[in-house]
Amino acid sequence: MESAMPANDHLVIFDTTLRDGEQSPGATMTKAEKLRIARILEKLRVDVVEAGFAIASQGDFEAVKSIAESIKESTVCSLARALDK
Repeated sequence: MESAMPANDHLVIFDTTLRDGEQSPGATMTKAEKLRIARILEKLRVDVVEAGFAIASQGDFEAVKSIAESIKESTVCSLARALDK
């Protein structure tokens, strides 16, 4: 029986829960809540955890930084934007 994916292919799981989870009106997470979720995502072996939008606020910056310092098995990233100058 043939495999659907060649053996050298790798499916990358990129999770946006920590950023997109706050896009609904009234939905917010504390730094501790975000860190707890990030640790669960790491245990689930998620490849990339988008920890937030660090430029949005000092609190979001601190949460992204804390997650990046704590998570070792997943890649941690932040949404960013570029400005034409």
